[in-house]
Amino acid sequence: MSISFNNLSAINQKAAWGLMLAVGAVSLPALAFAQAAGKPVPTVAVKVQTELTGLNHPWSLAFLPENQGALITERGGNLRLWQPGKPLSAPITGVPSVWVEGQAGLWDVRIAPDFDKTRRVYLSYAKKDDKGQPHAELGYGTLSADGLNLENFKAIFVEMPALESGINLGGKLLFDPQGNILMSLGDNNQRIEAQNLNSLRGKVIRLTAEGGIPQDNPFVKQLGARPEIYTFGNRNPQALAFNPWSGDLWETEHGPRGGDEVNILKPGNNYGWPLATYGINYSGMPIPEAKGTHIDGMEDPLYYWRISPGVSGMAFYNNAKFPAWKGTLLVGALKETSLIQLKVNNKRVLSEKRMLTNLGQRIREVQVGPDGYVYVLTDESAGKLLKISPK
Repeated sequence: MSISFNNLSAINQKAAWGLMLAVGAVSLPALAFAQAAGKPVPTVAVKVQTELTGLNHPWSLAFLPENQGALITERGGNLRLWQPGKPLSAPITGVPSVWVEGQAGLWDVRIAPDFDKTRRVYLSYAKKDDKGQPHAELGYGTLSADGLNLENFKAIFVEMPALESGINLGGKLLFDPQGNILMSLGDNNQRIEAQNLNSLRGKVIRLTAEGGIPQDNPFVKQLGARPEIYTFGNRNPQALAFNPWSGDLWETEHGPRGGDEVNILKPGNNYGWPLATYGINYSGMPIPEAKGTHIDGMEDPLYYWRISPGVSGMAFYNNAKFPAWKGTLLVGALKETSLIQLKVNNKRVLSEKRMLTNLGQRIREVQVGPDGYVYVLTDESAGKLLKISPK
């Protein structure tokens, strides 16, 4: 029976690693955690305000320009409009029906870079085809002027072949500076497929805004490789964000039983899964395909956790509202029900700190609002939208 490492306590995970060490399945050096050496993130008194309650497993948040509010996805298939001081909208019409099972459902929402002109809203989701087979999809529609209808929605990408199950699906979206859209696709528990360039499992892909193939994608001219692929060897990417100081693309990724990662993604690079990992299998034994924590020619994580916090959404903080937080990366934690603050310096993580641990809420999404405050979604059956501001 498989059990989710992200639902295990830290004590149980440490016990599992102790057992692995006792039986010789891992060596002592492999137990070393990624160390962050530097000045800690300053302690700042904050106010945590509940903006919304009763959301059904909210997944993603996208702010609209000019104080029009924000769009929120619920994994069960609803897209809603939130405007401060007003009731949460009814489900927005025109959203595609979704397949809900495990982690499958309605995932990310992102607005087009030219939203002011096009009012395009992009969604990632899982959906069954006419034969009843589920697929990961990406599409867009036009948000009506009142924000209550998504008009003329069309799918621009359908992952093939069909999904094997509702686990390890990815589904995160991000526009790059050229206006292309990145989408993460998990390995769907087909581990070795993450290394197969003729498969989209365990990849981050890059498409044009209409779903075409950018001609500068790294494998466009390589026979036997899918031209959509941007990076590979990614197990289950949970967030994508550009570092505002270096311009690099950063990613958070679920390990298996341990081995959650933060990576800097470069086009065409191999991030190792399942051949290189700091995690173990859910059974407590090594990953069958794993050959160690480092393999020449594959990218090591920038930062990792041997005991998984269950990383999720992330956002870089670069705003004057919290001057002490400038230069930090905020990462949601599902299993450890906290908001992780990583002090970063270009391509290094200098220190780590936890917030919101007293709430006991699974943090799914993290965004910095136009007002400079931090907003998080809690992944619960009665989920919340929380606003974090200086006290």
